[in-house]
Amino acid sequence: MKKLLLATAATALMAGSASAQEIKIGIILGFTGPLESITPSMAAGAELAIEEINEAGTLLDGANVTSVRADSTCIDASAATAAAERLITSENVNAIMGADCSGVTGAILQNVARPNGVVMISPSATSPGLSTAEDDGLFFRTAPSDARQGVVMTEVLMDRGINSVAVTYTNNDYGKGLADAFEASFVEAGGTVTINASHEDGKADYSSEVASLASAGGDVLVVAGYTDQGGKGIIQASLDSGAFDTFVLPDGMVGQQLVDDIGSGLDGSFGQYPGTDSAGAEMFQELAAAAGFEGTSAFAPESYDAAALILLAMQKAGSTASADFKDHVMDVANAPGEEIFPGELAKAIEILKAGGDIDYVGATAVELIGGGESAGNYREIEIKDGEIETVNFR
Repeated sequence: MKKLLLATAATALMAGSASAQEIKIGIILGFTGPLESITPSMAAGAELAIEEINEAGTLLDGANVTSVRADSTCIDASAATAAAERLITSENVNAIMGADCSGVTGAILQNVARPNGVVMISPSATSPGLSTAEDDGLFFRTAPSDARQGVVMTEVLMDRGINSVAVTYTNNDYGKGLADAFEASFVEAGGTVTINASHEDGKADYSSEVASLASAGGDVLVVAGYTDQGGKGIIQASLDSGAFDTFVLPDGMVGQQLVDDIGSGLDGSFGQYPGTDSAGAEMFQELAAAAGFEGTSAFAPESYDAAALILLAMQKAGSTASADFKDHVMDVANAPGEEIFPGELAKAIEILKAGGDIDYVGATAVELIGGGESAGNYREIEIKDGEIETVNFR
């Protein structure tokens, strides 16, 4: 009898171990490259959602979630593809939170995610071209398309009485997509784009590019680049030569490191990046502060929401297989259902387990439209005394 009891206990223990699933979420972002100064807060945002889920301990009846980081480099499609392949084939991740920059995101989607049938939710890839990319229902994003940002940037400029601008953009999918979307919107609104010229990242000297921009003229210079790369070089060369003294900073150019590096020359410049003044945004900022990172950093809230949506869709489907849960991402993201805010992921799981519906509002007032991208809210900012200050929401 004693042997039978021991055998039964051992069998129960083994069954319990087998039932506890291990879920892996790949976090692929530009830990090196032109956005490396804002990437740490993005990763921290995603891992904050994962930690919250693990503390609840109730996802899929006790599954444990781990994150596996990989470097997209932001700009090297080959390196990003190789990193994503490692996540899927070696690390066996169940889904990908990322990538960050549009070009590498598109490469990963087509070369890795689609062939392997793996869901990916990007917090920051904003190229309009991704809206119509073939994705087999696997790709989503919590940041709005730059088609929307072009309209918002136009509104910001027009409201400030600025009707003539020069534009420089980083020569890739993100830069060209944003520059073209903005120019179309700005011209339609009655503005004048004096020049719309690309620049390459990684150069030591941008004086020739700035000379061309200055020759064309414009009240301000729109810099659709990267905060740690060519965009910064363009701004510094403009200030050094006196070509421009006010700069419009889209999302890829908003980072405290840029402000620190340039100094007082950026005071008075302005721009926008995805953000909202919703109740969820404030809740997320408090959670981020407690976790030791800046909750208003560009795309950190979107990263939290991307990771949360992946895990809640798994719970809705009752499965960690992308083929099963990809069709539930939109279900948990949108109405109808009980609204879910940052810090309430455990509550969301209980509602889903009981067969109820949730409307995930999250940190960014999530609403997914079309093929699964954010409808879009923006934080308007201005540089004042070396700080990035929020002056409006749109």
